[in-house]
Amino acid sequence: MSPHPSLTDVALRLVLTLAAGALIGFNRRQRGHAAGLRTTMLVSLAAAVAMVLANTLLATSGKTEHSFATTDVMRLPLGVLSGMGFIGAGSIMRRGDAISGVTTAATLWAVTMIGLCFGAGELGLGGATTALVWLVLCALKRYELMLESEQKASLVLRLATLEPDEASLVSLLRGEGIHAAYIKGAYDAAQGACEVTYELRWRALAGGGSPAVIARLLALPNVRGVSWNGAS
Repeated sequence: MSPHPSLTDVALRLVLTLAAGALIGFNRRQRGHAAGLRTTMLVSLAAAVAMVLANTLLATSGKTEHSFATTDVMRLPLGVLSGMGFIGAGSIMRRGDAISGVTTAATLWAVTMIGLCFGAGELGLGGATTALVWLVLCALKRYELMLESEQKASLVLRLATLEPDEASLVSLLRGEGIHAAYIKGAYDAAQGACEVTYELRWRALAGGGSPAVIARLLALPNVRGVSWNGAS
């Protein structure tokens, strides 16, 4: 980090920061995530400006030019990283057992570091980090979609009678590689019907929708309907 950055140096750092934030933000925007193009650009730019400000203060802080490495001006970028913790936490949401926004929070953390790198004049490190982050978000996303993971959903069966019984239903689901755990049930004696809720777990590709066995459940006698609370 040069203690006396020129206007050209500062301009180059900010332009590279915006380019890096735009490259990563464009990927997030295409995939419909909360932190899109403008968010990543603003976060990385703010981090870069904080680092440039710290850089310009180095020459006037401390007793001599050789003491700037131990001065308190370096707390400025550390404060930026601490603040990003609040923004990142705000992007993480939990709905039941499903947690979303973790990658978005990690992306904001990464573009903050990229901004700090470019703002400090570490152009090579900032460029390499940008390339690696882009690779993780783009290339590895396709690979991740090819991997099976545990899927979870809730299934509500509305039965005209107590047949088929719980054992036969669970046996049918397990035959398809689905683990079914009983959650609750209610029986309406007046109408001779019952409603049973199960939690299902199985391994499949993400976003694969409901298993084919759900259609087979609908075809069973005395099954009036099925409510499916999508996989997460």
